Amino acid sequence: MKLKLGLPKGSLQDATLELFRRAGYEITVNPRSYFPGIDDDEIECMLIRAQEMARYVEDGILDAGLTGKDWILENDASVVEVADLVYAKQTFGKVRWVLAVPEKSSVQSVNDLEGKIIATELVKVTERYLAQNGVKAKVEFSWGATEVKPPVLADAIVEVTETGSSLRANGLRIVETVLESNTKFIANASAWEDAWKRQKMETVVMLLKGAIEASGKVGLMLNVQRADLENVLAVLPALKRPTISNLSDPDWVAVNTVVEEKTVREIIPRLKAANAQGIVEYPLNKIVI
Repeated sequence: MKLKLGLPKGSLQDATLELFRRAGYEITVNPRSYFPGIDDDEIECMLIRAQEMARYVEDGILDAGLTGKDWILENDASVVEVADLVYAKQTFGKVRWVLAVPEKSSVQSVNDLEGKIIATELVKVTERYLAQNGVKAKVEFSWGATEVKPPVLADAIVEVTETGSSLRANGLRIVETVLESNTKFIANASAWEDAWKRQKMETVVMLLKGAIEASGKVGLMLNVQRADLENVLAVLPALKRPTISNLSDPDWVAVNTVVEEKTVREIIPRLKAANAQGIVEYPLNKIVI
């Protein structure tokens, strides 16, 4: 038996493959094939655009897949949302679909778009957003390069952004957030009821979430005399509580903990000043909580 797993092709592809690698799965992509190899004989992968993923999972062509909440809503797909996997192509965070207009536009809110033209890939979600605000406007599907369409081809756009830098570079300003989205691991309803497939999916999700949890964190190990332990612990911001182990010398203990990587350069000198010794920093692939 195999689990048919859809991986997002396109902007999320590289970030997804790297996430799987840190979770322990080596996936090999042949640029001429939509069926990547994976070093797990129980999984069969297929590359599918995130925009279409939910539909194929709903129909049972795929048992499971990774796609955004935005595309689940856009497709009105009936799927099992197994887990949130909060990562994106640039950052480990959520993305926003925003309403944006040219810098000089008079539009200050969605209510100013009555009778206007809006370009977007997220047509159904945008139409629902307008209806919720009582605004009637024309929503046109955009095949790409949406940022360059205002003001000639559209009055406004609804576009996805992580940082807003691309919008600013194209002379646009954000008016409102239409939708926040992040990647989700989704399952076909029938596949989720299959005991073997569910267990396989839960294992994959556990490892992926562990890889996300470990992102930006490192482990620290150090030795310290018991007399200095309290001062050392006061320096450490721990994931939960540091692990303290006895050493062969009863006057010494070993301390093991997890910290944010960006804080290490500040923490290590303070640990040294608190009389810690043998300080070792090591990388983390997964943290399973």
